Amino acid sequence: MSFRLRIKYFLIHRLNYTNKTAGTLISSGKLTVNGKEVRDNVLLKDEDELKFGDEILKAVTVYQYYALNKPIGIESTFNPLIKDNLTTVFPFTSEFIVAGRLDKASEGLLIISNNGKWVNRITRPEFKKEKEYVVETNKAIDGEFISKMSAGVDIGICLTLPCFTEKIGKNCFRIILTEGKNKQIRRMCKKLGFRVLSLKRLRIDNFYLNDLEVVKYKELIL
Repeated sequence: MSFRLRIKYFLIHRLNYTNKTAGTLISSGKLTVNGKEVRDNVLLKDEDELKFGDEILKAVTVYQYYALNKPIGIESTFNPLIKDNLTTVFPFTSEFIVAGRLDKASEGLLIISNNGKWVNRITRPEFKKEKEYVVETNKAIDGEFISKMSAGVDIGICLTLPCFTEKIGKNCFRIILTEGKNKQIRRMCKKLGFRVLSLKRLRIDNFYLNDLEVVKYKELIL
């Protein structure tokens, strides 16, 4: 709702002012947004700077976007209570979130950003963003396996959506998903009698892993 985007809401819920004090500040004429005096409960955007006199109450939010080649053995979380979390390989942890998690046994592309709205557009299933993977299994892959993976597999929690799947080696296949259930590819393979030996994500939407080395990260310019 729009009231959550306004100055008064910010003063009360982010800076812990009382409703009365927030109203007094707004009517005082000493509040400025991007250098311009405001006396009304106007909208306050992420890219706005809010000041009271010379005091900065809200700095301009600078959005950052990174691609990380996650190694096997690292959890896709910044939660410090979870062992082997992303803080061990990615130093910029303040308010960053992961767009498209990978389980601990998998590797490849992670997108990390402090722009929550943008992350939602990348990860939420209704936006149907493609995620591309290369998978190695414990058995030789045949046409029946490819057909069943492509058509969708009942993994217990749901029937997966139809997807692109192709064989690229005796025991390897490439798959492109537009959904992201927990350990989805591993569950699909298990249901068909196969075990995943390795799983690597190459792409999320139009962001590619390319030649980014394991454990390395780079800033993305959108």
